[in-house]
Amino acid sequence: MHDTTHFPKARKYWHEGKFYDWSEAHLHPMLHALHYGSSVFEGIRAYPTAKGPAIFRLNEHVDRFLYSAGVAMMKVPYTRRQITDLIKLTLKENGLDSAYIRPLLFFAYGNLGLVPKFCPVELLIGTWDWGAYLGEKAANGVCVYLVPWRRVHRSQLDMKAKLGGVYVQSTICGQMARSKKCDEAVFLNLEGRIAEGPGENILIYRNGVLKTNDVTESILEGITRTTLLELAQDAGIKTKVGPIRKDEMLGADEVFFSGTAVEVVAITEIVDGSDPNVKPKKYKIGTGRPGTVTTRLKKLYMDSVSGRVKKHESWLTYIR
Repeated sequence: MHDTTHFPKARKYWHEGKFYDWSEAHLHPMLHALHYGSSVFEGIRAYPTAKGPAIFRLNEHVDRFLYSAGVAMMKVPYTRRQITDLIKLTLKENGLDSAYIRPLLFFAYGNLGLVPKFCPVELLIGTWDWGAYLGEKAANGVCVYLVPWRRVHRSQLDMKAKLGGVYVQSTICGQMARSKKCDEAVFLNLEGRIAEGPGENILIYRNGVLKTNDVTESILEGITRTTLLELAQDAGIKTKVGPIRKDEMLGADEVFFSGTAVEVVAITEIVDGSDPNVKPKKYKIGTGRPGTVTTRLKKLYMDSVSGRVKKHESWLTYIR
């Protein structure tokens, strides 16, 4: 039996045509993805609204899911419509109004050579009630650690894809940050500029301009990031997409994370450990509290995902 302590309200997951009890495990230990990370995934959220639970930007997530599968050279045995319907069905089956949804495509059991010649591609979908990704204290801002390891570079892999194996770097450096008494990590890219967090994009507000970077800086161009840029423009906040130097971020008025899991979280302290030959130094961002632009954009975002902004109802897929 599997404990559901860290998967609140999870009841069932879908795998290859059948729902299984969450505590029931049936995958073979020699499946290809377990050994080599040969999988692709999405992180999606559903929110309670006045019209019942709604999945935020489901179409965009499924599009990226299938794009990632193409990059991983997977022959997906499901259509876009089937995957969309199965995600909705899994949410219904678990009876959740507020949920994190994890669809996963992976090379399953067949052979254990690096090339999965005999491994079928299988689909798994799980969902549970996942609250504040960085903990409840994150509402007051978080401390991040600029790690010495550089982010996987866009010349090495297509960074527009969410490839499971790539996230081992996120796992290692996320643990490193926490060992330094910080809440999360931040990567520089090979060029020495700001890339992203282990699973979050970064936006800075400085001199009246909201700025983030793009895929040329070795990041995943997040769906939440794209949403926030649009919301900022609607709110009359000047935006810019371009490279972010380390000194720009350290001297910004506001810095924050964005992502499906993290949503919008202010970064209020940065420990620069990016040079292993130099003693790490701590910097306070702005006042050391979530700034007014971060707070405003967070509210606009939460209003949109909750169906309170009519203009953006097209971003929602209602379930009931």
